[in-house]
Amino acid sequence: MTTKMNQLIEDQRNVHVLYSFHEEEDYMKQILNYIHDGIVAGEYIILIENARLYPKIQEEMSSKYTKTQLELVHYVNSLDFYFSSGSYHPPAIHEYFKKVVQPYIQNGTAFRSWAHVEWATMQEPLYLIEDFERIVDEEVNALSFPLICAYDGEKLPEYVKTFLMETHPYVLIEENLVVSEQYQPTDKVT
Repeated sequence: MTTKMNQLIEDQRNVHVLYSFHEEEDYMKQILNYIHDGIVAGEYIILIENARLYPKIQEEMSSKYTKTQLELVHYVNSLDFYFSSGSYHPPAIHEYFKKVVQPYIQNGTAFRSWAHVEWATMQEPLYLIEDFERIVDEEVNALSFPLICAYDGEKLPEYVKTFLMETHPYVLIEENLVVSEQYQPTDKVT
């Protein structure tokens, strides 16, 4: 990750970042850097990832970290996470997320999260992603933890890109962390 992001996470913790990637190689580099930074900081990493990429990530991690360090990484299958109710339903996803983070919150344990956001087809009601991202932004601020939301930029229609910029205060572009000029914070926290 960038020095700027690490400093931001150290300074304020409630860091909600949009990462729109185009190449799997770049994606792997970013996620592995984020995991590394979390391990170095002694934080738990909640990794919401698909079953196709996770074995590659796990293979990379197992060659670099001790068993104790690897225990800091909590894998959540993204299909289970986003479709726990049988469809992409933001309230159900929110409940699932609260269940995942509850042990860390109860114990006062520092954690960070990475969420690879995917959907089966472009027929999905993509406006639900905006609803979900607004809920997530509130949670990041209420619970004060860093979260990177990773989207495949090649699959994003323009209107989705627009509301993603409105729901994320920060954007990771290659190695640069920038402030989103379009960010529109919500007024209430759940």
